[in-house]
Amino acid sequence: VCSVDSPTCSIDSEQIAIYKGNTKNPSHLALTVYNKPHVLVSSCTIYPSWPDSSNCNPPTSSTPLPLDDVQLSPRVTVSSATPPILPCALSVSFPGHYMYVDSVYVKHFQEVAQLISPMTTAPMSGCLSFYYQLQQGNDNVFSLYTRDVAGMYEEIWKVDNPGIAAWNLAEVEFSAPYPMEVIFEVAFNSPKGGYVALDDISFSPVHCQNQTELRFSAMEASCNFEQDLCNFYQDKDGPGWTRVKVKPNMYRAGDHTTGFGYYLLANTKFTSQPGYIGRLYGPSLPGNLQYCLRFHYAIYGFLKMSDTLAVYIFEENHVVQEKIWSVLESPRGVWMQAEITFKKPMPTKVVFMSLCKSFWDCGLVALDDITIQLGSCRSPERLPPPPGECTFDQDECAFTQEKRNPSSWHRRRGETPTSYTGPKGDHTTGVGYYMYIEASHMVHGQKAQLLSRPLRGVPGKHCLTFFYHMYGAGTGLLSVYLKKEEDSEASLLWRRRGEQSISWLRALVEYSYTRQHQIIFEAIRGVSIRSDTAIDDVKFQAGPCAEIEDTAQHSSGYSEDLNEIEY
Repeated sequence: VCSVDSPTCSIDSEQIAIYKGNTKNPSHLALTVYNKPHVLVSSCTIYPSWPDSSNCNPPTSSTPLPLDDVQLSPRVTVSSATPPILPCALSVSFPGHYMYVDSVYVKHFQEVAQLISPMTTAPMSGCLSFYYQLQQGNDNVFSLYTRDVAGMYEEIWKVDNPGIAAWNLAEVEFSAPYPMEVIFEVAFNSPKGGYVALDDISFSPVHCQNQTELRFSAMEASCNFEQDLCNFYQDKDGPGWTRVKVKPNMYRAGDHTTGFGYYLLANTKFTSQPGYIGRLYGPSLPGNLQYCLRFHYAIYGFLKMSDTLAVYIFEENHVVQEKIWSVLESPRGVWMQAEITFKKPMPTKVVFMSLCKSFWDCGLVALDDITIQLGSCRSPERLPPPPGECTFDQDECAFTQEKRNPSSWHRRRGETPTSYTGPKGDHTTGVGYYMYIEASHMVHGQKAQLLSRPLRGVPGKHCLTFFYHMYGAGTGLLSVYLKKEEDSEASLLWRRRGEQSISWLRALVEYSYTRQHQIIFEAIRGVSIRSDTAIDDVKFQAGPCAEIEDTAQHSSGYSEDLNEIEY
């Protein structure tokens, strides 16, 4: 939103006015005033942002947009009262308007005025900028918050001094990985009075210009260990975490990223000893920011699970500050996802610590796919997955069953009913849902087909990514077909036959088609009931695949090097 500019409405001071606008337009703001502070509003309309977000010159023609939800208490009045200086972006040849709140009419202290944006509808990050002018007592506070759908507040900016009667530019690094609102809040906690004016609110997907360096980079704070340890490191002395990979086999799971890549392993054959402690240090994180730490872990052995893996917060000088997470109980041999939200006032590091207490109770701890992002992990109403992505955690997305086949795919979580076949958990989090065929309900050679929604063709390549699980001595066939709109027969794109691994394995399928089409996942039951086949985390993308699938990693039966760990 560039400015609040159009003198098109007036509000009777003795009425509560509620204006509804076109909620499909993201340019709207909502104003909510609590406990009746005196808010002076010189306009009730907002122009949408014009193409150049850095230039607030008025467009040649623009339809003003009404505030999405304006709720004013009976004592709020409309006024043209003006702070000493006009908004800088509107001071030339254009009479500007702004939002204004004044404590002169406050009758009770600890009153709050809030200007609230709409809820975000897509993940976004960048620079939120605005101009403000204020005169206030030391105990009066002008702050900027984010609020998620659960009502949790997070302060991201606050005025540090009482201010002067001039327009000041504020630029705030902003990240919304899940739905949230932005709230401009003025709290009157002092009898000394004051006012706050606000104008020219805008958002840019690039980092703020006043940042001399990037304070935090999610890319630098994350690692899947495929190439190296990234920006993570260990103690120089003593045993530590070992970067390993496992060939696809029927006894030991591979990594979480692809099923045949690298991950970290603690308590290996080189370090498994009583009193063993392995520490993995993350990169330095700036203070006073909220972070979401996500990672996948798997536990093998250990009679007692407690503290076999824990996460600590260390200060810069490696002083332990707090334990923020530890394993309490977990399925063994399954990649599980953990999520931790934390915030500290000082620069810190995340430290993963594995402990082997005694010779008789010492197993293996695996770690993979660590990500650290700004914001909170918890959101009861996560954004729906982007079109073309499906984890099956909420439902079957837009996939449908081929009704002509007597068998079908089933959505399930946890282990499948038959022993020695099927996954122990889903690929996404370890406790979510996946799609699979139940071989005990089928006969040898019977097939089940799962069809995607109609997909739009594009010039060039398409990339299909998914994870599949083919474990069981009687495993049959898993195929992917391209069904063209004009053809009755589908063409084969990808296929795997027989038992592949106890792990979830990643598949990358690249194909070309410019017209509307569908993708079919077809599973055929093998020679025995140990033939459960599953898929998860399906993703369709326009453009070529970023990587090329290594077909040499896959087998058509048992590997010659079962359970072999490469160090």
